[in-house]
Amino acid sequence: MTTLFSVAHRRRRLLATTLLAVAALAMGALQATAQEAGKKQLVIGGTAGSNIDQLQYGIVPILQKKGYKVRLVEFNDYVQPNLALADGSLDANFFQHEVYFNQFKGDRKLDLTALVQGPIAPMGVYSKQRKSLADLKEGDRIALPNDASNLARGILLLQQAGLVKLKEGVNPLRVSELDLASNPKKIKLVPLDAAHLPRALDDAQYAIINGNFAISSGMKLSDSVLLEKTPEHYLNIVAVKTKDKDAQWAKDLAAAYKSAEFKSVVDSKFAGYAKPAFLQ
Repeated sequence: MTTLFSVAHRRRRLLATTLLAVAALAMGALQATAQEAGKKQLVIGGTAGSNIDQLQYGIVPILQKKGYKVRLVEFNDYVQPNLALADGSLDANFFQHEVYFNQFKGDRKLDLTALVQGPIAPMGVYSKQRKSLADLKEGDRIALPNDASNLARGILLLQQAGLVKLKEGVNPLRVSELDLASNPKKIKLVPLDAAHLPRALDDAQYAIINGNFAISSGMKLSDSVLLEKTPEHYLNIVAVKTKDKDAQWAKDLAAAYKSAEFKSVVDSKFAGYAKPAFLQ
């Protein structure tokens, strides 16, 4: 038979168990916060060429002065760096512009956040077979990136050069070959993986190449027959997991990009790069 005493006893035991569970959760949260605040080892990813170089020469020395140990991981494609960030293999990455980032994380449903902007080597048109765009012949092949955001960026560059015209009212950040209103030279667009575009110059008359891959293949920005006028939404961003955006190490990483020391490195080693306003 249940007595008032036994009911009260069970209630006290339940209350005690609940309080212990809450205390354990609070302690775990405090320990996690303390560990995050004291985090001094960072793994940062970047793509080959100018992006990994900016990290190596400009950002790592600043972080080291603040007591961080930094390991850089180099990638040769635009897919793995975000997947590695999402699964915890990286703490941050630096290789992509905002348009690509928003599209990729949306498509893959990744909980990532843009932390700060940084410089980017402009996309350019390169050729081994033609000296300039004035030498373009009817039916010439132009290779360009095949991911949606950089494909659109490449087509906008062709419009900037007056070689094609887009249909009225299309979203300039999402355009494809289907959105051309006119193509008077009947140029043939050949979408390829961005990392393979420098090698495409042996077959195509022109290639529209992301700056980091042009540089990593030994080309200079000055070798291009046309460089884009890079809008702000095509500047590179540093990405982190959303849960880390307010961590002290993330704040220190963002501060490194905004520092006078990094600006000096960019001005001396990365001339001609498109930059956010705080690095002008």
